[in-house]
Amino acid sequence: MIKIMKYGQVPNSEIFARVTPTVDVAGIVADILYDVRKNGDKAVLSYCAKFDKAELTTLEVSKEEIEEALTLVEPEFLEILKEAAANIRAFHSRQVRNSFVLADKPGIVLGQKVTPIEKVGVYVPGGTAAYPSTVLMDTIPAKIAGCPQIVMVTPPGKDGKINPAILAAASIAGVDKIFKVGGAQAIAALAYGTESIPKVDKIVGPGNAFVAEAKKQVFGMVSIDMIAGPSEILVIADGKSDPVHVAADLLSQAEHDKLASAVLVTDSEKLAAAVAEELERQLPKLPREEIARASIENNGKIIVADSLMAGIEIANEIAPEHLELMVDDPFSYLDAVKNAGSIFMGRSCPEALGDYFAGPNHTLPTSGTARFSSPLSVDDFVKKSQFSYYTADALGNVAEKIAAFAEKEGLRAHGRSVLVRKEGEV
Repeated sequence: MIKIMKYGQVPNSEIFARVTPTVDVAGIVADILYDVRKNGDKAVLSYCAKFDKAELTTLEVSKEEIEEALTLVEPEFLEILKEAAANIRAFHSRQVRNSFVLADKPGIVLGQKVTPIEKVGVYVPGGTAAYPSTVLMDTIPAKIAGCPQIVMVTPPGKDGKINPAILAAASIAGVDKIFKVGGAQAIAALAYGTESIPKVDKIVGPGNAFVAEAKKQVFGMVSIDMIAGPSEILVIADGKSDPVHVAADLLSQAEHDKLASAVLVTDSEKLAAAVAEELERQLPKLPREEIARASIENNGKIIVADSLMAGIEIANEIAPEHLELMVDDPFSYLDAVKNAGSIFMGRSCPEALGDYFAGPNHTLPTSGTARFSSPLSVDDFVKKSQFSYYTADALGNVAEKIAAFAEKEGLRAHGRSVLVRKEGEV
């Protein structure tokens, strides 16, 4: 059963304890990265056979396979995918940044140029579940940013095929190339390039511990979005909340992973007890009960606070990936929330709405990194360059000031490079 804690009566170390994966995969991942960097497609194909049990001769998904997938997906689900994609486009289109120019001083032009990243790699997990939602969430912002090439990698099944729903989502989102490879070897292929998989400039998308470690190790060679940890949800609920709804929302994240974290913060001891009982009633009904139960029993907690504002302070300290405000007037608390990846407002806004359909991104900061980082957005797929232009007269007007600044830092050649333009030999 889930643990119930009274804030102020148990050590903060228990209240704010986080899940820390103990599996050390760094050495295994380093070996895989080296092998793929050295041996290219040959290494990738061997790992597909080893880990995915798929005997492949080619890695790229053909147009015929994509067309076949579109016929295999139910028409009703295709329409759902298209509507979700439209919602995601509508939201992310508001994030587009423009270049700007400042020319308000004589002889001086300054500016910032926004340029889309040339090649983006999107990792889509496979294995125990298929995630067409990740395809939409990670590809559509890149398309809006104007990235010329989007390359997707995802592990194949034992039959060497990709789940049709994933291919359908890729078609709707506008992915340019798709390859049948997952795990650390997929990250290596995107980072270094192989005979068939192009080297990209940035890699985005969630994955298991091996994928996360691989992204960490290739960072610097390429850019990455974030190092994603186990899924998290924190629900702040008052005594009027329905325990059936609260428990269902907690389980929506617990079923992801045994390391997932589901937390309820409430000012009602009665609700705390009711939710604990409701979790036990709902768990046996889940196909992934074993996973969800391990998450709830090992990492889940119910924290009883003196007030909802105290609950907000607890949430700000935890900085959860997903935060639900299950109260009558959630907007009155919104300004007090400082650290959260995505915030779900009110009693009719379960986290699953954001996972699939609403429009805001579901690739979010985890493990407390919402203290300083943001959800995936269009900003992640552009880079910014500055530019400056000075006429000779404009430079001459500030030359002595620049030289004085350079002298103060002991970098005389900096100053000379300016003065020589004003005075000739110096």
